[in-house]
Amino acid sequence: MPAVTIENPLTLPRVVAPADAVARPVLAVTTAPSGFEGEGFPVRRAFAGINYKYLDPFIMMDQMGEVEYQPGEPKGTPWHPHRGFETVTYIIDGIFDHQDSNGGGGTITNGDTQWMTAGAGLLHIEAPPEHLVMSGGLFHGLQLWVNLPAKDKMMAPRYQDIRGGNVQLLTSPDGGALLRVIAGELDGHEGPGVTHTPITMIHATLAPGAEITLPWREDFNGLAYVLAGRGSVGAERRPIHLGQTAVFGAGSSLTVRADEKQDSHTPDLEVVLLGGQPIREPMAHYGPFVMNTREELQQAFEDFQKGRLGTIPAVHGM
Repeated sequence: MPAVTIENPLTLPRVVAPADAVARPVLAVTTAPSGFEGEGFPVRRAFAGINYKYLDPFIMMDQMGEVEYQPGEPKGTPWHPHRGFETVTYIIDGIFDHQDSNGGGGTITNGDTQWMTAGAGLLHIEAPPEHLVMSGGLFHGLQLWVNLPAKDKMMAPRYQDIRGGNVQLLTSPDGGALLRVIAGELDGHEGPGVTHTPITMIHATLAPGAEITLPWREDFNGLAYVLAGRGSVGAERRPIHLGQTAVFGAGSSLTVRADEKQDSHTPDLEVVLLGGQPIREPMAHYGPFVMNTREELQQAFEDFQKGRLGTIPAVHGM
């Protein structure tokens, strides 16, 4: 799991919650069911079964892989539409090509993120490059959907290409954790992702036995999803492992700890930490569209069918 790493974390700024911070309790730990997406690549549905009031402003998140493809096996998604939200694709291992009908796109690989604001609507495609299809190889990543408030749902689309080398790297006081701030802010340190809905997105790697207690905005929700390894969450040390999501309650800090012993193929605990300011608006979600009302969903489908969300480029380099 290369993502972005550093030889000596103790050279990085160190983050710890204030002594008087109120620890967030763990409300629930859920296990993601497995499924398939796009042309047939395996995913874990990280937020399945969680009440939306605890997710808002996040809509869904899929862990794509981790899978070792044989030659000819790598898969992606065909051209498809979106409207009303943002898609965040974070590649930990492997390579994905992206393109949208608004002119955005590029290749993302180990530790890179594509942040696409669909807004009023566009078409896009995500696929492994031809050389990876031919050779096969390791593929592992995340796709997160972030809702937009009603006032921003019909904004012009936008594309952000966030290189792994630009993420904000931080550590814990003892250097036992590497924190990659992709978007938002942690203890005054800003990630490179520009968001419309205030959120924080962090990929944390904890060495065996390491613990982090991070300051967390009280007006944000709090979620932790385990990409690999095993550990515990909250001051109560609730057990958590690969494919599970922890939902935190109210407070001003959250705690994650890695078990002393990890599986032989997983040296560390890998966890994605998410926090966002709830939008608290009605949500109408169907397929690739996320709006506020059923009527707006119907309009999105009509606009797509009439070609108003863009057209597939005649030559798109995929």
